[in-house]
Amino acid sequence: MSFRDLPALNAFLNTLTSIFLVTGFVSIRRKQITAHKVCMVSALVCSIVFLTSYLTYHYVAGATPFPGVGWIRPAYFGLLISHTILAAIVPPLAVVTAMRAFQGAFDRHRRIARWTLPIWLYVSVTGVLVYWLLYHVYPPV
Repeated sequence: MSFRDLPALNAFLNTLTSIFLVTGFVSIRRKQITAHKVCMVSALVCSIVFLTSYLTYHYVAGATPFPGVGWIRPAYFGLLISHTILAAIVPPLAVVTAMRAFQGAFDRHRRIARWTLPIWLYVSVTGVLVYWLLYHVYPPV
């Protein structure tokens, strides 16, 4: 694996995170508590590995300019801005949500998880969309 493979790895980790989040949500709705725990811890681990890889890549490579023109440009930046703002709040939300579960404060866990899950899922899915737009639909020149 080379340094240039990190964006693809990051998209893969975001995809895995999304799958774990949805599966964890379905599991808890079915009262499959062990499966829910495994999925949510897996989502947390994938996100931590993602964040490490993402920060490493951008520390070395810097920003990748978006070459698209026309209507896609404001659409891309709208997506990127919403993704970035919400991505900044996912780590504290995820940590607080997980800590409440680990402490057994399930009422408080549920209250914050109702916000954490959709925001975290949005960030994971839009991260993959940003990757595809930036590296496949409109690849850098």
